[in-house]
Amino acid sequence: MRNLLPYFRGQRLKCVLAPLFKMLEATLELIVPLIVADIIDNGIASGDKNYIISRCLQLIVLGFAGLVFSVTAQYFSARAAVSFVKNLKHAIYKKIQYLSFSQFDKNGTSTLITRLTSDMDSVQNGVNLTLRLLLRSPFVVFGACIMAFRVDTHSSVSFAAAVPLMSVIIFGLMMLTIPLNKKIREALDGALLTTRESITGARVLRAFGRERDAVSEFEDKNTYLTLLQEKTGRLSALLNPLTCLTVNSAVALLIWLGAQRVNAGFITCGAVVALYNYMSQILVELIKLANLIVTLTKSIACAGRISSLLGIEDEEIPESGKTCVSDDYIVFDNVSFTYPGASEPSLENISFTVGKGERIGVIGSTGAGKTTLVNLLAGFYRPTSGDIFINGKSVSSYGREELSSIISYAEQKAVIFKGTVRSNLLFGNPQATDSELTDALKAAQAYEFVSEKPGGLDCITEQRGRNFSGGQRQRLSVARALAAKSDILILDDTSSALDYLTDLNMRRAVSELDYRAVFTVSQRTGSIMDCDRIILLENGRASAGTHSQLLESSDVYREIHFSQFEEDDPLYAKGGLPV
Repeated sequence: MRNLLPYFRGQRLKCVLAPLFKMLEATLELIVPLIVADIIDNGIASGDKNYIISRCLQLIVLGFAGLVFSVTAQYFSARAAVSFVKNLKHAIYKKIQYLSFSQFDKNGTSTLITRLTSDMDSVQNGVNLTLRLLLRSPFVVFGACIMAFRVDTHSSVSFAAAVPLMSVIIFGLMMLTIPLNKKIREALDGALLTTRESITGARVLRAFGRERDAVSEFEDKNTYLTLLQEKTGRLSALLNPLTCLTVNSAVALLIWLGAQRVNAGFITCGAVVALYNYMSQILVELIKLANLIVTLTKSIACAGRISSLLGIEDEEIPESGKTCVSDDYIVFDNVSFTYPGASEPSLENISFTVGKGERIGVIGSTGAGKTTLVNLLAGFYRPTSGDIFINGKSVSSYGREELSSIISYAEQKAVIFKGTVRSNLLFGNPQATDSELTDALKAAQAYEFVSEKPGGLDCITEQRGRNFSGGQRQRLSVARALAAKSDILILDDTSSALDYLTDLNMRRAVSELDYRAVFTVSQRTGSIMDCDRIILLENGRASAGTHSQLLESSDVYREIHFSQFEEDDPLYAKGGLPV
């Protein structure tokens, strides 16, 4: 976790001042029992009110000074912790933005969000408490023991027995409960997952009459969680009784020994009171230290997860020197790709070329690798073997910004951000004018429903585009890609929620635009049959041809097409075969 230390930049002085002021507060706290003892032995014993008042004023001054030191320490520790986590959040968020898709797949979206939220909160709390208590509590414990032995060595025998015994009790119970707390968090995750699935899938559960099964599953998870919590609660409940028993026994021993020493004239009554106060201070600080260690254990685990994320190496650093001499604009050269952890490749030995201005359709059965193919072209993943060249230059040689400037991508699952239609379209081209945005909406067949919304381009888009239908979200996604005006356009199954007429109009509008290459991924042969060439993927391998060629040569393509159109359908005749 050393890679987290640089994020304390600018906070080193605060990290020194926070524990320093806490130590000053602790020092004043150790002086208080001596003053109380002096009041008892000298002021109360002699009946000197002025002396008592003066010493009480000293206690008030010490209390006020301790308050100032404590508040100052808390201020510096809080500022240091907040600033540290702020720097860390910036670094983590930036790191996430530049993770490759394979690294996203490996870590998972929910995990990355957890790193930025709950893990950060835990680390911030741990840093704050560490700066305030990590040095203070041991200092008070050892300081109280030393001061007690200075007051009276013989009477302090109870300290020598009580402190180690309390330490064993507190830290022993802590070591027993930490693993149980981890199991509780895991069980809580399971219960929450079941709850979320049941609530989000309520319609499905009711449609199939599985409500009782859902209730039974939740009861099992909740019962297991309850048992773990009860077991942990029983162990934690032993802390106060055992420590109180130990302290009370030590106090009884201290008073008994102190009484004997007072009767013998070796110490005063005030000294016994001072010893009792030191014993109480030790108990409080040991409990604080135990709680601190529990918090630190959680914080260190969270810091380790954050550190591992920061330690992920960048997989998308441009590699120079890879070129290809070809008249074709895009070249797939024997490309294979296997997802991390997968037993078989998703794509294997894919080779084809794309000339300037060509429109390429990509089709295949579910899981054939259609989206993987265009993701490789867009640079989201890097081929396991082989290479892809755009305009004679390897995709891996392009920087992120350079590659995104020449490729526009409308994703399979349309993602609309909270904001406005305008702000979503400007993702593709921040400098686009209203006229250009309107043209993009018209080409994507989205202008009509957007213009009917209040505000038009400035109409509100809710989170995930909830105020738009699935087909409308797809068309907005296409419009965003068109607004970018890049060299290459990738439409990844962006017409699945569209009717055939809207799909046809959108394809006609896109075909009139000036692109060096257009890739259209679809499950419908009707969406790609007018492409210059169609890439058919099956079991990770590719075959290419026009619509009519594949109808004649490919049983797979013919089966897909026949499942969607009848032989007397005009679209079937468009393929070049007789009706």
